[in-house]
Amino acid sequence: MKIGIVIINWNGLDLLRKYLNEILLNSDNSTIYIIDNNSSDESVLYVKNNHNEVKIISLDKNYGFAKGYNIGLKEVEEEYVCIINNDILVTENWLDPIRKKIKKHPESIIQPTILDVNNTEYFEYAGASGGFIDKYGYPFCRGRIFNTLEKDIGQYNDSKIFWASGACFFISKKIFYKIGGFDKSFFAHMEEIDLCWRAFNQGYNSYSVTSSKVFHVGAATIKKNSRKTYLNYRNSLIMLTKNLPLKSLLSTLFIRLILDIIASYKFLFQGEFSNFISVYKAHIGYFYSLKSILRDRNNSINQPNYFKINSIVFNYFILGKKKFFQL
Repeated sequence: MKIGIVIINWNGLDLLRKYLNEILLNSDNSTIYIIDNNSSDESVLYVKNNHNEVKIISLDKNYGFAKGYNIGLKEVEEEYVCIINNDILVTENWLDPIRKKIKKHPESIIQPTILDVNNTEYFEYAGASGGFIDKYGYPFCRGRIFNTLEKDIGQYNDSKIFWASGACFFISKKIFYKIGGFDKSFFAHMEEIDLCWRAFNQGYNSYSVTSSKVFHVGAATIKKNSRKTYLNYRNSLIMLTKNLPLKSLLSTLFIRLILDIIASYKFLFQGEFSNFISVYKAHIGYFYSLKSILRDRNNSINQPNYFKINSIVFNYFILGKKKFFQL
């Protein structure tokens, strides 16, 4: 089975120099693509001069992660694709267990174990060993809850999960476009959770394959800042409004908005004034687009059993459950 490994890139020259060659060396029977979001550095020139076997899909501007993939994947020849960040270090034979899982579950979304490239025994924030959400849309992972990261000691086996990390996951192009691709309004952040939630609502499953391991730098393209805070909070509210069952939509959103206000004051008390403001900008951005979100939602297929626990916030901050196996 040939796989199209598709890297989104925007001004990632240094990352391509570090990690692209490892993908080429360790990805047998695959074609490597780079979707370039109109980089202003020498990313494209570097790839052309040093890795002419890589196929470049050049876009006319920076469409972000979501729309960039929606456009670029149409030019990928292979049916099964790996959506992968330019800051991922792959390992030898990483594709073997993925191919086995695809053969067994060809219409599923599949994620490898994601470890920290700078602290290789520990899971990495963006995906760890597969993701879940609570009733109010807060994401967490096997191996990562909020900022608590577990050491990978083999405690998690292959398993069905709720969402696969956008840092690295595999999907059939047919399924990707059938469920609508990424929501382009997200630009970046949370779009993979929204995609997996829509897949779940339409009867498709997501899986973690723990014997396939990759290492992630994390926040290499969009650093931790107020822009990232804005996108995370806004996109989370959009995702909830799109995917929640109608009967629980208002009550769940009401509690989530209260939790967001509490989180904003946590930013303020920590001296992070720009992040404090970003939470409210996110709410304004969300309410500005609310009419169109409600108009486009599909009320007929949204499933009520989307969450693993009621509140990860309560479990983590009040009950002190910092690790996934404690939930």
